[in-house]
Amino acid sequence: MRGLILAFQFLTRLPMPTLPDVQKEEFTGSAMWFPVVGLTIGVLLVVTAILGSQANHWVAALLVVVLWVAVTGALHLDGAADLADALGASHGRVEDHRETFLAVLKDPHVGTFAVVVLLSIVLSKLVLVAYLLESGASVESGVSIQSCWLLLLVPAWARLGAVYWGQTVKPLADGHGDSFSNQSLHDYVWFWALALVVLSVLLLSFWFTVLAILSLFLWGVFLQRRIGGMTGDCLGAGIEYCECAMLLAAALIL
Repeated sequence: MRGLILAFQFLTRLPMPTLPDVQKEEFTGSAMWFPVVGLTIGVLLVVTAILGSQANHWVAALLVVVLWVAVTGALHLDGAADLADALGASHGRVEDHRETFLAVLKDPHVGTFAVVVLLSIVLSKLVLVAYLLESGASVESGVSIQSCWLLLLVPAWARLGAVYWGQTVKPLADGHGDSFSNQSLHDYVWFWALALVVLSVLLLSFWFTVLAILSLFLWGVFLQRRIGGMTGDCLGAGIEYCECAMLLAAALIL
């Protein structure tokens, strides 16, 4: 249970019991529960969407996105912002400007690149969630069952991605990203991947499942080729980008 509590403490702002004497190995092991945290976030998003849709789908979408940000404490948005500024400052291949990249990545200040990325992510989620909630909406709940399954599974897929990237991309520096590079998590990645594949095929569609897997894979490729490794900010950014990619995929094919 300590690992589950640690996972919720790290990825969300939901109230959790305080755990004394947390070891690094426990924090690493908590990653096996990341998809569970994603599913819990998904449940909150679904409830919010259903309640908000009693007004209209744009109100529902706004409430969903606000909750999405609030429940995570903007943790992953912060990673996306830091990564955007670091990439903008490093100009070209990161390997040629590694010190600059890492220095800007750790800088708490927000630059132009970060602002543009943050606005793009939030607006993309707002528009896509509104469209998906309106598409095929039912009279009873105001939202379609398919949209509910989507909001449930997308956060779980994205947080599985964080564990997957930690396993497959080498860390650039010590930090949270380095904690998830432990190969003891390998079996859990496959277990959750299989579980989410089955749920996505049964509840959504085969093609959505393919595109969800592809989004995780492509972000890992980007980290390897463009950056040459990963940090905790890279994992957080990947969660945000893959959530947007999966929502867009759903809007196009479902």
